[in-house]
Amino acid sequence: MYQEKIITPPSGYLTLVLFLALLGGSFYGFATENFVAAGIVMLINLFLVLPGLIINNPNEAKVLTLFGKYVGTVKTDGFFWVNPLTTKKKVSLKARNLNGHQIKVNDKLGNPIEIAAVVVWQIKETAMAMFAVEDYLQYVTIQSEAAVRHLANIFPYDNFEDEEATITLKDGAEKVSSLLEGELSERLSRAGIEVIEARISHLAYAQEIASAMLQRQQATAVIAARKLIVEGAVGMVEMALERLSAKNIVELDEERKAAMVSNLLVVLCGDRNVQPVVNTGTLYS
Repeated sequence: MYQEKIITPPSGYLTLVLFLALLGGSFYGFATENFVAAGIVMLINLFLVLPGLIINNPNEAKVLTLFGKYVGTVKTDGFFWVNPLTTKKKVSLKARNLNGHQIKVNDKLGNPIEIAAVVVWQIKETAMAMFAVEDYLQYVTIQSEAAVRHLANIFPYDNFEDEEATITLKDGAEKVSSLLEGELSERLSRAGIEVIEARISHLAYAQEIASAMLQRQQATAVIAARKLIVEGAVGMVEMALERLSAKNIVELDEERKAAMVSNLLVVLCGDRNVQPVVNTGTLYS
């Protein structure tokens, strides 16, 4: 792997003064009709002095190569002069956002889901970013998508079908993001790229099963609500029978108790209003 070599070139201000002086000398040569000397000075000025001047902005780097060989990287911001024969490639060191596209993939249980992620990254090793991969921007995009696909394949969307799952894509946001960040860091380290943050930005069932999964979730919610209602109704019936027996309000045989329990459960567990019927006779008529 290419090892980054940071260099600090000489200041460009002295070279700029030299450039202006040579430019004035060439003009003077033309004015005194010394065309050969003036032309040579002008060529030196334009092809050897001026091309070596570079401006490096904050959070920016210049990667220098000379005849196919890596020379070094300029990371210090300022005005410098470098070998005019070197090739200078600008690399931004600022943090960047990658808003991944929504992709369709199967989760651990084989359910098709739609998932996307947001990745914040920046270049740390300029030499690796320029020479280890063909195009580091495309490399980040493809590897991020591959990491998201792999993450979706090893975890279920939720634990409706896999109740033993401790981590799910839906409920384990922090853990899933941490795993995604770790896998991306490993994948992108080859290109000298540091992953600052990675999070799931979109997660949903695929369109073809979304309605079925919604019905399943609604059914699960209804069952949970019914279970709570039944537990509460049984407790109320039990309390009613105990209070009636403790205060000796009425004595009921087993058949009457069963009828009372049945009626109370119908009233308490029903999802519609019950119309009461008043018995004007005896309990046994």
